Amino acid sequence: MSSPDAPSARTTAQPQTAPQATGTEPDDTGLTEFGYRPELQRTLGNFHTFAAGISYISILTGTFQLFYFGYGIGGPAYWWSWPLVFAGQLMIALSFAELAARHPVAGSVYNWAKKLGNPHIGWLAGWMMLVASIVSLSAVALAYQLTLPKISAAFQFIGDGTGTYDTATNGVLLAAVLILFTTLVNAFGVKLMARINTAGVFIELIATVVLIVLFAVHVVRGPDVVLQTHHAGAGQPLGYLGAFLTASLASAYVMYGFDTAASLGEESLDPSRNAPRAILRALIASFVLGGLILLLAMMSVSSLNGKGLTTDGLQYVVLDVLGDTGGKAMLWCVLIAVTVCALAVHTAAIRLAFAMARDNNLPAASLMAKVSPRFRTPVLPAVIVGVLSLGVLLLNIRQPQIFSVVTSIGIIMIYLAYLLVTGPMLIARLRGRWTPAGGGRFTLGRWGLPVNVLAVLWGAGMIVNLAWPRDAVYNATPPHHWYLRYGAVLFVGAVAVGGFAYYWGVQRHRTGVLAEHAATTDRTATGTTDATDPHLTVTATD
Repeated sequence: MSSPDAPSARTTAQPQTAPQATGTEPDDTGLTEFGYRPELQRTLGNFHTFAAGISYISILTGTFQLFYFGYGIGGPAYWWSWPLVFAGQLMIALSFAELAARHPVAGSVYNWAKKLGNPHIGWLAGWMMLVASIVSLSAVALAYQLTLPKISAAFQFIGDGTGTYDTATNGVLLAAVLILFTTLVNAFGVKLMARINTAGVFIELIATVVLIVLFAVHVVRGPDVVLQTHHAGAGQPLGYLGAFLTASLASAYVMYGFDTAASLGEESLDPSRNAPRAILRALIASFVLGGLILLLAMMSVSSLNGKGLTTDGLQYVVLDVLGDTGGKAMLWCVLIAVTVCALAVHTAAIRLAFAMARDNNLPAASLMAKVSPRFRTPVLPAVIVGVLSLGVLLLNIRQPQIFSVVTSIGIIMIYLAYLLVTGPMLIARLRGRWTPAGGGRFTLGRWGLPVNVLAVLWGAGMIVNLAWPRDAVYNATPPHHWYLRYGAVLFVGAVAVGGFAYYWGVQRHRTGVLAEHAATTDRTATGTTDATDPHLTVTATD
């Protein structure tokens, strides 16, 4: 539905050709509610959908990438941020599962915000999520640097790793190789992506269970290790609470991206049933397995005061506990997990870009929304997302704290995009405008309102926590500058204000489903030819 000042008509380009719809009739009926016709090929089954969600969350990628940060800031007791973040994210995931049952559509966050709120909120949510996905792809790809040089010093191509900028610069180089790979795979279609992703997730899950068992048989202390703070937060105004809130970034980084299962809804079989299950299973599995890895790692490492815990993180623990041969074998599995995680993040960004372009909400929309007749996937968004992610890396090439800066900014924007869904959803519930899916599909029932309220409060609280100007996150090493300390606020603010200013001044006058992507009923029942231009079709807004 549109806001009062939304344009009363949408102008869309007349299609040149109309490719045949793919997919089965029952799976595609929900698309007509958005005015779309089915174009993407439905080939993903139940496990594929689950794999997409869990590979984006990626247990091994997230825990191995920022354990050093959480442990270094909050000590062993930072572990409690793991169940805390899970509880908050579960509220969002439950809300998203209910939405996925009702609207399993590409670019899920964008389309949900548009449906629940209005086109302006939808565009802002999509814009924030798209930029966040590009930044997140860069952040995930940087995890290569935290693992490859531990396997072999030969992977440290820039310097020997001791120079001020050696690690950051080499990290950009390795990340660029990974982004090139994910770009090529996604450009060659969803089938290839699904095969690689499924195989990678299978390996990751097996490796995760094996790692848990190996840690368990090497424990040297009890689970009460998570009660130790190592005097973190001493001298700070908030004491340990301040350190704990900062360290929670390490947990917040892992448990998001479960909406990917819904964003692949137009390429999945029976998505209204499979997507909600995949969202919840991915998050719960990640919580249980990831929590055990973190706990058992601290119970099995030889010393809780080892310097490597705060510099190398879980990579150090694995080599310390399992030895050189076993440890490096496990690190190769971590590398596979990082690869499929980057692939999933890239895939989700492509589907979001396609969804926004299909509504003529991005520059060069017709080209961005074009589905390759050979690979049945949008190729141009794959390339553009890859190039822009490389640009993010290059901007930070000599930034020693590149890992925490890029990661935290990406998380903040994703939490903002999520809030632009759960917020309008809460308003719709309060106004009695929310109708859950029927037919035995997932619904929260009477728990919908309290869950939705908690999802909004959690999302808003975490945005403030993550964006709070801290040297530990945004300017950990000298020289200290105010604009680095406030980097997240400035960058995210510029993206939000600048992007929406562009939308309000330019893009909102063009928004509307492109005719070559519009449902047949829209084109025949509501479409009229503009007398001034025979190549344009005008359709009424929702």
